[in-house]
Amino acid sequence: MALFLVQHGKSLPKEKDPDQGLSKEGFAETQTMATLAAENNIQVMRIIHSGKKRALQTAESFVKALEPEAGMSKGAGLAPLDNVAKFASTLSNEENIMVVGHLPFLEKLLSFLVVGSPDRPVIKFQNSSIICLDIDDVAGHWFIRWALFPRLD
Repeated sequence: MALFLVQHGKSLPKEKDPDQGLSKEGFAETQTMATLAAENNIQVMRIIHSGKKRALQTAESFVKALEPEAGMSKGAGLAPLDNVAKFASTLSNEENIMVVGHLPFLEKLLSFLVVGSPDRPVIKFQNSSIICLDIDDVAGHWFIRWALFPRLD
């Protein structure tokens, strides 16, 4: 099983869009990353997102590019400050899923899965980035398989 964590694309400020949908740059970077994922034959069974407009729009770009068999849905417990341990307990190691969400949730989830503590940062996300986690079938430990970032900064 692979778990793909994606931070939503760059969003508009609340003054321009109260729902903070993706900016023009956010759409472009997200589309580039989704295309790159498809070109590298990334396979996901389903994509879940937080329900916030920017996460939904990001997830839609990945759905178009990757065509997951089970489609896309709003997931519970993916808000920026939700409990990562509770969400982690819902993960199954039977299918590849992509989670599109927000900071600090994604960084804390990754830290919780890899080092056992949400408060020990492991990696810094960027908007539209993809971090692939996998689980060692024998030991049952999560590890970072790879990461793709839209910029090297």
